[in-house]
Amino acid sequence: MIRRLVRLQFPESFGPEFKRLFTERKGHILNFPGCVSLELYQDADAPGVWYTWSSWQSAMDLEKYRQSPLFRETWKVIKPQFLVPPQAFTLRPENE
Repeated sequence: MIRRLVRLQFPESFGPEFKRLFTERKGHILNFPGCVSLELYQDADAPGVWYTWSSWQSAMDLEKYRQSPLFRETWKVIKPQFLVPPQAFTLRPENE
């Protein structure tokens, strides 16, 4: 099991569109093989900063998702909106 934390920073004006896209695609991502959970958070002090927090059965499952048409189509829409490059962290629970 791995956890994936991704920090994304957009103009505040893009926030509603990003939230809509996330909500629209969340079910599809959760149905992707190996995806265990997926959550979206907005920074409490910086409204243009968002975090996705997901759990995957394996790093290979995450990589298959990242190579999928669903990911590429989503990234194509949000990538031009980034104010800074996203930061991604892949984490393993200590007891595994």
